[in-house]
Amino acid sequence: MARYFRYFPKTFYIHTNNTFGGDFVTNITTRFKFEESLKENSAAFYSYRIKDSDTPEIIAGKYYNDPERHWIVLLFNNIIDPQFDWPLESNEINEYINKKYTANGTSNTTVQTGLTWSLSVNNVQAYFKVITTTGNNGTIRIEKLEVDKNTYANVAATTQNYVTANNESVTVAVTKETRSYYDYEIEENEKKREIKLLKNNFVAEVEKEFKRIIAT
Repeated sequence: MARYFRYFPKTFYIHTNNTFGGDFVTNITTRFKFEESLKENSAAFYSYRIKDSDTPEIIAGKYYNDPERHWIVLLFNNIIDPQFDWPLESNEINEYINKKYTANGTSNTTVQTGLTWSLSVNNVQAYFKVITTTGNNGTIRIEKLEVDKNTYANVAATTQNYVTANNESVTVAVTKETRSYYDYEIEENEKKREIKLLKNNFVAEVEKEFKRIIAT
């Protein structure tokens, strides 16, 4: 991280504590961003799934041979604050959920921990209507549609068979399900694991452009 800020410009900061003078400090408000066209170009990146043991520095060291290139990992994925935008480890997520929902648990008629409250089937984060289509060749397509509580209550479980215009038999089953706050937090955390890594052959040019822009 120290080397990252080495390239940032300096700005003069005037003291405001009734003393004269000031200091030259690093202007950390300076920003650099990747072109969206590059981030959407499948030829420019690899898909990567973050492991519990990974940090931006570890990934940069592994793929770019330099932990100080962690900023490439972060900015290429629009991660501004690694503390909140980086996935929590498996042994940290329960602690996070417990802390986040502590107020909900303690305000309950029967006092619960935040973790217990989030796991309860009585505390629903979202309602879904699920449509499962099965073809006669064994292919299965599942659509999960989020609905409101009233719509959910009126969803009836049904199974119907159809014959398509191509003379193929399909079975369409309608069911419903809910999602707990615990499952919601787990799913949101897991989404953060899927990132893109800029390919090595782009790194040198990007680093050069980064230094040029930051220094101006």
